[in-house]
Amino acid sequence: MDARAARDALIDRRAELAARLVWLTAEFDEIVSSSTEANGDDEHDPEGSTVAFERARVASLVVAAQGAADRLDRALERIDDGDYGRCAACGAAIDPERLVALPAGETCLACALDRPPDRSRSPWS
Repeated sequence: MDARAARDALIDRRAELAARLVWLTAEFDEIVSSSTEANGDDEHDPEGSTVAFERARVASLVVAAQGAADRLDRALERIDDGDYGRCAACGAAIDPERLVALPAGETCLACALDRPPDRSRSPWS
């Protein structure tokens, strides 16, 4: 994949992610707003644990989406610097198929397998 095609793909994914972040943030704000109008006693409120769970679920999705956006931004910077497609760990070329599957990927498969998994990864990056 050439740099222009990679940039276009990253920009498209970044736009999709930005829209998802707007939606998730609005959902989070709605949950918080509705919980302030509800009974403040989660322990005795039958809806309390559900509201708390939903708030935590959406908050974690926002954090994951923001992390994915950061990774996409770093990938765009690597294109500008001429480093896109090179492994940040060993300097080897990253397999183009890996970049198609994981456009914001910073490492080759061999280096990625040598590291512990990144639990903050999002399926959107």
